[in-house]
Amino acid sequence: MASALSIKGLVKSYRAGHPVLKGINLDISGQEVTAIIGPSGTGKSTLLRCINRLVEPSDGQITLNTSQGTVDLTRVRGAALRHARRHIGMVFQEYNLVERLTVMENLLTGRLGYLPAWKAWFRSFKPEDIEQAYRYLDTVGLGDFASQRADALSGGQRQRVGIARALMQAPAILLADEPTSSLDPKTSVEIMELLTAQAQAQQIPVVINMHDVELAKRYATRLIGMSGGEVVYDGPASGLDHGMLKRIYGGESWIV
Repeated sequence: MASALSIKGLVKSYRAGHPVLKGINLDISGQEVTAIIGPSGTGKSTLLRCINRLVEPSDGQITLNTSQGTVDLTRVRGAALRHARRHIGMVFQEYNLVERLTVMENLLTGRLGYLPAWKAWFRSFKPEDIEQAYRYLDTVGLGDFASQRADALSGGQRQRVGIARALMQAPAILLADEPTSSLDPKTSVEIMELLTAQAQAQQIPVVINMHDVELAKRYATRLIGMSGGEVVYDGPASGLDHGMLKRIYGGESWIV
């Protein structure tokens, strides 16, 4: 299967001589659920944010296959970058919703990248976009919440809105940065089930950065373990034994 996303020699340094990412090489395929695990500060969030160019890579190449062809995400600028970002859905740890807007209005912001500037300014959406938004609200279990303000929702409901908004982009890949870290265990399971179901339904890869190793092992088809800005494990949950966890996180007193 051809890679949907290809990362070659990715380096990111916030200070000269102190790279956070040290030459990352990864190929991500379609419908694959990949969980990135590792200790805080090892570069997991930086990796995701380099992919969608919220953080500028220092070196390397990131290419994404989209319905319009292959795009080199490390080279595009200006309008070309805005167009490329339409194909990258992003689910944020703290939801990143516009609190004063309704659930429906938040979903429709996922289509702004497809509108001419004047239509985006006036929030002039196509009828088919509005119909799709209602369908995605049903998909994430919020069919009755279209007119609710975002600030009236629970954490789990907000994260569902964030997922539906990302799906509104018709993305070629879905990224999720710690999507369950602020949620209770039951809601965390529901969010992971929703993300993995959408990988199949949309036939796109989902890449999830997370701290909960057991949740990652339960839902991800592929685990990537990072330590010190490098990939030290890339494989199935079955290969994530005591020794590998110690290599990823250091120490062993925390391992059950």
